[in-house]
Amino acid sequence: MSMEFLITTLIIVASPGTGAIYTLAAGLSGGARASVIAAFGCTLGIIPHLLAAISGLAALLHTSAMAFQALKWLGVAYLLYMAWSMFLERGVLRVDGAPTDKSTRQVIASAILINLLNPKLSIFFFAFLPQFVTPDQASPITLMLKLSLIFMALTFIIFAGYGVFAAYLRRHIVSNPTVQSWMRRSFATAFGLLAVQLALASR
Repeated sequence: MSMEFLITTLIIVASPGTGAIYTLAAGLSGGARASVIAAFGCTLGIIPHLLAAISGLAALLHTSAMAFQALKWLGVAYLLYMAWSMFLERGVLRVDGAPTDKSTRQVIASAILINLLNPKLSIFFFAFLPQFVTPDQASPITLMLKLSLIFMALTFIIFAGYGVFAAYLRRHIVSNPTVQSWMRRSFATAFGLLAVQLALASR
């Protein structure tokens, strides 16, 4: 494992995206525990993409327009659903301080779907991981698995950090209706923009 891989991974994971936004919203909605659960779910959602990249299945998404478009539009639909739920103060992403009826399993399932329904992740890992595997590597698959585990661990740690920080600010937000409304609309807009970005994505 190289320092270049660690630095690149940190930059990629720390960059704002659907998973980071979801974890932040979960922290504001349900506190530190909810944010850690959301971070765990987002991390689990990476596994299918990593396995696809390692096994070469990501090449199918890259070459098959139909497969890519199908997964892409499912992802767009889910992001728009998340935006609408936030705007209406429904689902696991409420920021009004009221308790939600969503279980840990439901929070994790939502987090997994956010990353799972993003075909760009498979293609990203398909192009990303091989850069750090040398041609003379004795066991390239083993190395890619190790790099994948490191990527997932850093994803969980950074996302959980985002969420816990949001949870720390939660008491200031839930006591201010104006801030509540602003945050709810901001997250709804963020999910909407991410949906548009994914809709415009090409292979």
